[in-house]
Amino acid sequence: MDRQDLSALIVLKAVAEAGSFTRASRQLNRAQSGVSQTIRELEARLGIALLARTTRSVRLTEAGSRLLEDVGPALMQISDSLTRAKSGATEPAGTVRITTLEHPGQTILVPAIAELQKRYPAVEVDLHVSDRLTDIVNGGFDAGVRLAGHLEKDMAALPISPDLRGVVVGSPRYFERHGKPRELEDLRRHDCINYRLATHGVRYRWLFQKSGRPIEVAVSGTLTVNGTAVLLEAVRRGIGLGYVFEPLAAADLAEGTLETCLEPYAPSWSRYHLYYPDRRQKSPALKAFIEVLRRHRRATWQKPSVF
Repeated sequence: MDRQDLSALIVLKAVAEAGSFTRASRQLNRAQSGVSQTIRELEARLGIALLARTTRSVRLTEAGSRLLEDVGPALMQISDSLTRAKSGATEPAGTVRITTLEHPGQTILVPAIAELQKRYPAVEVDLHVSDRLTDIVNGGFDAGVRLAGHLEKDMAALPISPDLRGVVVGSPRYFERHGKPRELEDLRRHDCINYRLATHGVRYRWLFQKSGRPIEVAVSGTLTVNGTAVLLEAVRRGIGLGYVFEPLAAADLAEGTLETCLEPYAPSWSRYHLYYPDRRQKSPALKAFIEVLRRHRRATWQKPSVF
């Protein structure tokens, strides 16, 4: 590989991560026309299309994704090596990009990042919070956080939480007015706050367990939200019942501002995992982050309330 190809691959990676030629050119401090020309010349030399272009966005083709999956770790290692050379440091350095759901981001990753900052100050974290199931390779991420049931088969995965429990919660004021549901069928007579999933745009069906079998219940009510913080605030104000992972409501339950119901039907969910491509060589920054997460997990594994 000559110097021209190396430079072009760096440009390709920047365009793929930025999702546009305009943003990539700003990051690279180069003219947009020059960035476009570099990609066209690389595609011509390889004889394949690396980017699919529309009027509004740019994304990697399948061939482009495979190429970056193969060379991305090497480019990252070069970048990290240059960063260490500039600073004269021998410790891990560079940026690790992670996509995560809001709950594990707040309760698991942020505390781990605080520890990472103390242990490896040259490592930066770019944290992307979203309820969408993101393709981490095409999205330019080093790793992501999902529940076990949503992991892709070709990914390495590190469990970072105990199993989770789903609970139905309501405010004392709501229960005074409407009473507590005792059976799943009782939910039809209650105002339930729906949660709209970002990935599919559909309303989430509440999951329960009865006689060892999972049961999904489609609930109805006057409010639908797409954020957990808003859902919990609505429940506190007595607007309706909400369905959340128990740790999210732990503080409210301890203070008595919320109460649970339908406890016999509360299901256990699979735990959160940090996942990343199994075949890709991990960057020093990602290795450092995984090491800190392992330490954090050992220190907190016996404290379910932190999750």
